[in-house]
Amino acid sequence: MTAEFLIVTLIVVASPGPGVLYTLSTALAGGRWAGVVAAAGCTLGIVPHLAAALTGLAALFHASTIAFDILRLAGIAYLLAMAWRTLRDASVLDVDPAACRPQAGRIVAEAVAVNLLNPKLPLFFMAFLPQFLPAESHGVLWPMLELSGLFMAVTFAVFALYGIAAGSVRRALVGRPRMVVWMRRLFALAFVGLGLRLAAVER
Repeated sequence: MTAEFLIVTLIVVASPGPGVLYTLSTALAGGRWAGVVAAAGCTLGIVPHLAAALTGLAALFHASTIAFDILRLAGIAYLLAMAWRTLRDASVLDVDPAACRPQAGRIVAEAVAVNLLNPKLPLFFMAFLPQFLPAESHGVLWPMLELSGLFMAVTFAVFALYGIAAGSVRRALVGRPRMVVWMRRLFALAFVGLGLRLAAVER
């Protein structure tokens, strides 16, 4: 591990993307607890990409236009579905945790799907991580696991901070239905924007 890897990882993780947006919207809707659960789910969604990189499946997405496009289109469809659901949500924010706490299982499943359908992550593990593997290493398994573990730890920490921050301002939205409506419209628009950006992505 190098300081350069940590700095670049922080930049990559903290940059706005589907995972960050999902964590923020979940925390604003369900509070800090929901935001931390979403952060855990997004981090868990990295595991399949790591497994794919270790087994060579990521090389298929890197080399095959069809495989990459299938994953990309699935990601676009999911982001648009998230935008539609956010826009159609008419629930009222409540400060009572027992009244508004969403199910952890649903949050984790949605968060995993957000990262699972992100075609940039397989390329990240194929093109980015190998640059930081020690040249004198006799095997790539343990160095790859070490760097990936650090990447996942940073992801959870940063996303959890996003979730806690968003959940902390949630009380300010209670009793302001018009602000809640506009907030949901902004998140829906952001999901659409991410979908459009993903549509323009090339291998």
